[in-house]
Order: sequence, then C-alpha cells, then structure tokens
Amino acid sequence: MIPLSHYLVLGAVLFAISVVGIFLNRKNVVILLMSIELLLLAVNLNFVAFSHFLQDISGQIFVFFILTVAAAEAAIGLAILIVLFRSRRTINVDDLDSLKG
Repeated sequence: MIPLSHYLVLGAVLFAISVVGIFLNRKNVVILLMSIELLLLAVNLNFVAFSHFLQDISGQIFVFFILTVAAAEAAIGLAILIVLFRSRRTINVDDLDSLKG
C-alpha cells in the first residue's frame, strides 16, 4: 500500500508546477487555463488521499463538485478564447486590450 505522504508530495509537486506555469507564462491564455486545471486536479488528489486515509467519503464527494466546476470553467474559458481569437486573431494576453479605457 502506498503511504499518504507519497500522495501529498505528488499533489504538492503538481500544485507547484501549476503555480509556476501561471506566474511564468502570462502571455498565452491556453496555458493559463491548463495551469488552472492542473491546480484544481492537484487539490483533488489531496482530497482523495485524505479521504482514503481517514476512511471518510466526504472528501471524494467534494471532488465530484470540484470536477463539475472545473469542467464548466474549462468549457466557458475555451468558448471565450474562441470568441477572442475570432475577433482579434490572437490569443496573446498582452494584445487583448479592448476593455482598456
């Protein structure tokens, strides 16, 4: 059986990779969305690990709610991305300045 610490270290590594992806790449919207999804999956991994360790199913139920919100966020984010690409012909965040006054 794999100990809890292995799952927590894996979750921490995934979380750190996603935070680095968000802070290092602020230009491409697709990579920002993927980093946010990786962040949510790292948190879900920790919830499932603690739920299994504590023999409580509430953490796994909470993961289903997070996955539902993450799927909706990804769908809406990609829809906004497609609309922006069709109107501006770029997905570079620096070029998307139409809301500036």
